[in-house]
Amino acid sequence: MSNLTPNNLSDLQHFASARAHHGPKSRTDLFLSFTILALQGFGGVLAVVQRELVEKKKWLTNEEFVEQWSVAQILPGPNVINLGVMIGQRTFGPSGAVTALAGLLAVPLLLLLLLAAVYSGISDLAWVQSALKGMNSVVSGLIIATALKMASTLSKNPLGIFLSAVLAVFTFSAVALMHVPLLYVILILGGVSCICAYRKTITQDLAAQSAISTKEGT
Repeated sequence: MSNLTPNNLSDLQHFASARAHHGPKSRTDLFLSFTILALQGFGGVLAVVQRELVEKKKWLTNEEFVEQWSVAQILPGPNVINLGVMIGQRTFGPSGAVTALAGLLAVPLLLLLLLAAVYSGISDLAWVQSALKGMNSVVSGLIIATALKMASTLSKNPLGIFLSAVLAVFTFSAVALMHVPLLYVILILGGVSCICAYRKTITQDLAAQSAISTKEGT
């Protein structure tokens, strides 16, 4: 504490204040927000999650969302549930994780049971089949639009836009065209990308330290 000057202390207080508002204000806010989010997620939940958490709620920056969504994707279980648990844990600890999980599951589960009962009686109708097929196209469009929006974060990625694009093409080809099991894709391409990012980060840090040392020396 002896190294804290008034200016440093002010900066720390400002940072703490900003972090306090960087997330849900209460467990009720957390529960209701994830309930509303879950009710909007008809298949294309990625688009809804990004819009709600980044653009509307501003709980995460676009870069933070991409990083945490990446972690949520490689963990077992549904992506949005993994993300909700991480956000709840970050803000309110274990009780926050449970609250977020309840928000994502409670009301949607009731609606799902109701819709399942109704759907069993109308699933063979032509208009129902056509509606569901049409919704697939809408969901695909939402996912593509969100992916393009999230691509803006690649300019700040240590790998750079070109190498990130190359890895994305290899990943798409492996999963969609060659039907390589997802576990192998994550282990191989994910491992390669992690190693490349680590090496790039180390190189950038060394270059920055060298530049600072040179500047101080002059």
